[in-house]
Amino acid sequence: MTRSISPVRGINDILPDQTYVWQWLEEIARETLQAYGYREIRLPLMERTELFARSIGEVTDIVEKEMYTFEDRNGDSLSLRPEATASCVRAGITHGLFHNQQPRLWYAGPMFRYERPQKGRYRQFHQIGAEAFGLEGPDIDAELILVSARIWRRLGLEGLRLELNSLGTPESRAEYRDVLVGYFRDRYDELDEDSRRRLEQNPLRILDSKNPDMAAVIEGAPRITDHLDPESAEHFAGLKGILDAAGVRYRLNPRLVRGLDYYTRTVFEWTTDQLGAQGAVCSGGRYDGLVEQLGGRPVPAIGWAMGQERLVELVADAGLAPQTRTPQVYLVPLGSAAESRAQSLAEELRDALPRLRLWLHCGGGGMKARMKRADRSGAAHALIMGDEELASGTVIVKPLRTDSQQETVSVSDLPERLRALCGGSDRD
Repeated sequence: MTRSISPVRGINDILPDQTYVWQWLEEIARETLQAYGYREIRLPLMERTELFARSIGEVTDIVEKEMYTFEDRNGDSLSLRPEATASCVRAGITHGLFHNQQPRLWYAGPMFRYERPQKGRYRQFHQIGAEAFGLEGPDIDAELILVSARIWRRLGLEGLRLELNSLGTPESRAEYRDVLVGYFRDRYDELDEDSRRRLEQNPLRILDSKNPDMAAVIEGAPRITDHLDPESAEHFAGLKGILDAAGVRYRLNPRLVRGLDYYTRTVFEWTTDQLGAQGAVCSGGRYDGLVEQLGGRPVPAIGWAMGQERLVELVADAGLAPQTRTPQVYLVPLGSAAESRAQSLAEELRDALPRLRLWLHCGGGGMKARMKRADRSGAAHALIMGDEELASGTVIVKPLRTDSQQETVSVSDLPERLRALCGGSDRD
């Protein structure tokens, strides 16, 4: 017997009884983003490794440890995308999207990071993201936060908390970095091994440590918001004012620094207590220097990305996920002549009612077996067509979920009858 092939660890199948929840989530996100003027961009799964090294930062954990990187047959170093913001910027530069334009873009799809698989953190994971370019005021920061808040409301999610911080400009952050390094060097013996490594490479990431033994020393660290330049402080105050006016509650978190080097000024996260250690469901911030860093002209920018696996789990745990879409009618042909006619009848009904969910019985079997399949499908009605009905140009409409009597309907009247029974299925 041939040995079966197991899936790659941390890369999961999404089965048919799960995909309808994903589709529902994606539809709500798509409709909401498009209503705010964001247009979809579809990005490649792999890019030149240099793109992520230059954007995310060569000394970040993502680039150092987590990227799937390989050489192709030409010897070029390529990587599966660990996130999509850098790809979005690269595409904008490649195609001139930032010339005299202020594009608002969104995307969706899989990302890849070589991490230790655990609940809510996988080696292939899916994100929906939104990015806005060419706008430097706090109004666009607020809009992106409000878009995400509206998606939560449409999903029915409650209890998500918004955490907010500002990292200032690269110049003010460099001054803060010196202060922070001095503070941690004075407490070097209290740092864990990972924080000691980060002290020279990326000291702000120490503030993001999840080690509980580091909590006290991190809590005593200088706050970045006390070292903001005047323009960044004004920008942050403007953002908070807009959110206050819109009724969006938030918590200021001066330890929120995000894991990517390109962030400036505003950073934020939507978090929850319902997913254990993986509490962030949407994260983002400004990256005003990234377009220039990747070879374009200076363009201010901001964006976020939400994790689909975590959101799917949240809505499922809260009982908010819609029911899987079962067929509305199940067509049961009986007899060879009826089976020959069944496919064309099904197509005629689908033409007349384009959104009708009609399943046709295939695979033969006796009357009892066919009706059992109809019942198991979840359909509200069975359409039964035997040779006698075929000869008279009729179909039996049999309710499967109520005690109503079955009825015989002419084929010519069947679309109108199904429209009434299925609640306008040609429009919904």
